[in-house]
Amino acid sequence: MKNRFKTFKEFYPYYLSQHSNLTCRVLHFIGTSIVIALVFIALITFNLKLLFFVPLAGYGFAWIGHFAFEKNKPATFVYPLYSLASDFKMFFELLTLKLSFKS
Repeated sequence: MKNRFKTFKEFYPYYLSQHSNLTCRVLHFIGTSIVIALVFIALITFNLKLLFFVPLAGYGFAWIGHFAFEKNKPATFVYPLYSLASDFKMFFELLTLKLSFKS
C-alpha cells in the first residue's frame, strides 16, 4: 500500500474495498456521527474541551471495526489525509443512500 496512490480519486475505491464488512461500515458511521456532533456542540457552546474527544470517537469506532470485524489494518496509518477525507465522503454517501452499508 505504500505510496501506491497519487490522487484521492485513485485512493477512494481502495478505501471502500477496505470497508466491505457491514459492522465496520456501521462503526465508521457511528464514529463519524459522534465526531460531527462533538464539533458542532463544542462550537455552539464554546466548550472546546469537547474537541479532545473527537479523535477518540472517530478512531476508536473505526479501529474496532477494522481490527475486530474487517480484520485489516486501517489505511490511515499510511494515508492519513486521504483516509480522513474518505471517511467523511463514505459517511455522506451512506447518509444520502448513494452507498449501501452492505457492500
